[in-house]
Amino acid sequence: MSTRVTVAGHPLHPMLVTLPIGLWVFSLVCDFVFVSNGDTRWETTAYFTLGGGIVGALLAAIPGLLDFVGLHDARERRVATTHLVLNLGIVAIQAVNFWLRSVPEYGGSRLPLGISIIAIAALLVSGWLGGQLVHVLGVTQPHHESASTAPPHDQLHPRT
Repeated sequence: MSTRVTVAGHPLHPMLVTLPIGLWVFSLVCDFVFVSNGDTRWETTAYFTLGGGIVGALLAAIPGLLDFVGLHDARERRVATTHLVLNLGIVAIQAVNFWLRSVPEYGGSRLPLGISIIAIAALLVSGWLGGQLVHVLGVTQPHHESASTAPPHDQLHPRT
C-alpha cells in the first residue's frame, strides 16, 4: 500500500503529526518552567499549546485513518492498530488534561503535569511504532508492497 493521502506525492499524516508532537512537548517544557519559577505566563502557554496539540492531533488523525484502512498485510495492520489505539488514548488523556487545567479546583495541582509526562512517554512509544510503519515496513512508499508479497531484502538490493 502506498499512502492514500498525499500532497505533491508526500504523505500528509507524517507531516501533520509534527504539530501535536511539538506542541505537547513544548507544553510539558512550559509546565516544568512554571513549576521552577512560578511565572503564570508559562502555565498559560502550557494550557494553550496543550489545546493546540489536541486540535493538531485530531487533524492528523484524518489522513492517518485513511492510510490505516488501506493496510492489508497482517503485520502492518497489527503495528498500525497499536499505533492508532495508543494515539487515541493519548488524545483522550490530553483532553482530560486540558479540561483539568480549566477547572479552578485544580489550579496549582501537579496532576496535569503528571498527565503530560505520561502522555509524552506514550507518545514516544507511539512515535516509535509510526517509525516502524514508515521506515521498516515502508507503508508510505509509493512502490510499497505488503511484507507478505515483497521479495526478500537481498533480492531488492543485491550486492555488487
